[in-house]
Amino acid sequence: MYLGFFGLAEKPFAITPDPRYLYLSGRHADALAHLVYGINEAGGFIQLTGEVGTGKTTTIRSLLARTPKNAEIALILNPRLSAPEFLRSLCEELGLGAADGEDGSTKELVDLLNRYLLRAHAQGRRVVLIVDEAQNLDPAVLEQIRLLTNLETETQKLLQIILIGQPELRKLLARDDLRQLAQRITGRYHLDPLSREETVAYVRHRLRVAGATADIFTRGALREVYRVSHGIPRVINIVCDRALLGAYTQDLHEVPRALVRRAGAEVFDHDLAPSWLPLAAGAAALLLLASSGLLLWRYGPLRAGARPAAKAAVVQPAPPPLSAAPSVGSITPAVLAAPTPPAPEKLAQLLSQYRANTDTDTAFAQLLSLWRASYAPGKTDGCSQATTQGLQCMMQRGSLAQLRLLNRPAILMLSDEAGVSYQVVLRSLRDDTAQLQLGPESAVVSIADLARYWFGDFVLLWHPAAQDVRDLSAGMRGAPVRRLREQLDRWRGTASGAAATDEFDGNLVQLVEQFQRANRLTVDGIAGLETQVALDSALAAPDSPLLEARPAQQAQTRGS
Repeated sequence: MYLGFFGLAEKPFAITPDPRYLYLSGRHADALAHLVYGINEAGGFIQLTGEVGTGKTTTIRSLLARTPKNAEIALILNPRLSAPEFLRSLCEELGLGAADGEDGSTKELVDLLNRYLLRAHAQGRRVVLIVDEAQNLDPAVLEQIRLLTNLETETQKLLQIILIGQPELRKLLARDDLRQLAQRITGRYHLDPLSREETVAYVRHRLRVAGATADIFTRGALREVYRVSHGIPRVINIVCDRALLGAYTQDLHEVPRALVRRAGAEVFDHDLAPSWLPLAAGAAALLLLASSGLLLWRYGPLRAGARPAAKAAVVQPAPPPLSAAPSVGSITPAVLAAPTPPAPEKLAQLLSQYRANTDTDTAFAQLLSLWRASYAPGKTDGCSQATTQGLQCMMQRGSLAQLRLLNRPAILMLSDEAGVSYQVVLRSLRDDTAQLQLGPESAVVSIADLARYWFGDFVLLWHPAAQDVRDLSAGMRGAPVRRLREQLDRWRGTASGAAATDEFDGNLVQLVEQFQRANRLTVDGIAGLETQVALDSALAAPDSPLLEARPAQQAQTRGS
């Protein structure tokens, strides 16, 4: 109805899981990358969880679109089955015909699967079982699924299993009688709702995919979308679709904040208070409290029969204000300690002026130079050159909030309204400004201006403890685990008296969770890529490149 009015080719906020509209937040990108890795590599279980509407099904659809040709996927969408029914459904998904008499024979169905998996392995094909809504699985069925991972050769598991479900799945797998299955999970990923910045990028991303050439939602409307939806993609879609329809009926080519709030009220079937109302109520309460205090201060002594001398003491001259303290010239020391940052420049003008300095070679050369590493144009790609010099690339789609947590300079992929691409280096971040490097030139731009051109794609470099970078989790052993423990001890400012153990035990899980909690990461006790990068930046040497110098690092820098 409103497509032609807004110049759209299709509905941008349909709730069907179309992989073309997938917006990869940092966590979504990490989950999808590891799911793809899990399909290509051997290994027991992968667990993907998230609240209703956070994009689990869309992520899986995108995974299916990226499935390699040598992989065969069996997708179970309705897991409310008995163990024999589940096995038969798996056989049907793989195109295996079972005799009618085999309906209740678990052994015959497992033997049939085993023969098929061995043939697939001999032909170089991988078989992957994906179970959606896995929180509805019966424990007996989960135990049968665990037994399927016993189908293996001397060197490789024959079946890769991916369990997808709501947070209840994590509680289910934490049961004591399912601990054997939980110990075989090699990757756990939880999809959190989008942040405020990711919500804005998500809305703009879907509008661009649908054909929009200009912003349709005002900035206030985008903030309201996040407030109403709490960053849940499915709710964002429903609210934005209703808001577009409302703007169309009112002949508005831009969606204002009020329409988004009205759309949210329709979705949730109750009125939503304006965002300023809690602030106004709080201000009124503070004003009332202050007025009451003033009255008590002024009239309380008289009601209590206070002596005049006590009243006179109240009006004694106050000491000189702090501003009257000695200063250097006309500038106080506080002003000298906090110089005014430079005013932001317009990003559009900078990109136009330094277009020749925004290519891949220039960006990688600048980023590697921050690490005192070299880059040779025309040879191997930038990440390969970084690896040979002891660094690692992290390529994701995320948000500025995620980059603040990782705290490393990064190459940002920008795109203007004409579709022209630019690559610039993000050197530092303040509360509302960012310092960009465009070849030899450095400039400060506002975060709001940057958000118009950046949709989340970035590449950053970090310095891993070992070149073999992989997720570390409970039950693993080896030198990487020992180094992780030593790093966490350094972060806590403690040193173990004995040599650090190389086992990822319960104590190390607690240390990882403590670090994740302190750094606002997903608290899962697994030292994944994001956790390792954040830990590396938290322990950075004084001369190591950072986006923001944190208090401990500032003190270390001053003392060096």
